[in-house]
Amino acid sequence: MSNGYSANIPANYEVINLYNSSFSPSTVHVKNTALQRYFRKYLLQKAISVFKWTLPEEWDEDYFKYTLYGLGYIAVLNTRTFGVICQGGALGGYNLYYRPSYIMVTNPLLKETITADIDTDCAIIKLQPDYSSIMDMVGFYADKMALASEALDMNLVNVKTATIFGASNKTQAESFKKMYDKLSDGDPAVFIDRQLLDDNGQPNWFPFVQNMTQQYISDKILSDIRKIEAEFDTEIGIPNANTSKAERLITDEVNANNVETATRCELWLESIKKGVDKANSMYGLSISVDWRVNPQTEINDEWTDEKEDKPE
Repeated sequence: MSNGYSANIPANYEVINLYNSSFSPSTVHVKNTALQRYFRKYLLQKAISVFKWTLPEEWDEDYFKYTLYGLGYIAVLNTRTFGVICQGGALGGYNLYYRPSYIMVTNPLLKETITADIDTDCAIIKLQPDYSSIMDMVGFYADKMALASEALDMNLVNVKTATIFGASNKTQAESFKKMYDKLSDGDPAVFIDRQLLDDNGQPNWFPFVQNMTQQYISDKILSDIRKIEAEFDTEIGIPNANTSKAERLITDEVNANNVETATRCELWLESIKKGVDKANSMYGLSISVDWRVNPQTEINDEWTDEKEDKPE
């Protein structure tokens, strides 16, 4: 599939790597990690929250939204068993303009595979004009945030004052490791055997002091994570100010950022509303969608206020 979904079949790591390498560099090992999945889910939920929907009560709202954003489109069709429903499916065929002409819907509860002609037997609500999902975008920014977060964790560990242990054998080294683990876990007191001390009863460890100021870059990494998320917010239509700038922001710069924020998602909203209007017309529904927070509102309000303040 071209939208970046992993194959929903049992497969070993060799098959998964072969599949993923077609759309993600196989040398970048950040895919399929818990951290990447965390940011992937977090960013997808942010994207879904941009638009506010009104759907039929009998529809599952979560299924509708995750199918629309994860697959890129969803079909609205009339079935003999359940009436008018929304379902994901596989697009096929092509019309005069090389657009899909039908969709195949398979669901065990429908008892049959439905092949419905688009705009005749069903309506298609699509997120983008090319029927694609946003999972490529979500994965792109999730990878960056996961890598930055990994770097943050590593830096926080590395800037701690290192300790060097002098062990005369492997057993002693393992004892030192266990002692260090307990200290790292936050134990207030750790009791050791006297054999871990030297002949004079002194500790066999000492701190390795480094230049902590040069080593500590966690604040910069945290700033980078915020910048990456702000870039994603701009992509999906969430208003944000360019707060990474050191100098003082002016109103026009913030407004310019809001325009950039709205532009792409306005295209998404237009594409969605075309499908919604078609579904409402075909099946007598009252589906509606609009901005949850319109990025253009601030611009329009300020422009109106400035215009009213100016003399005629």
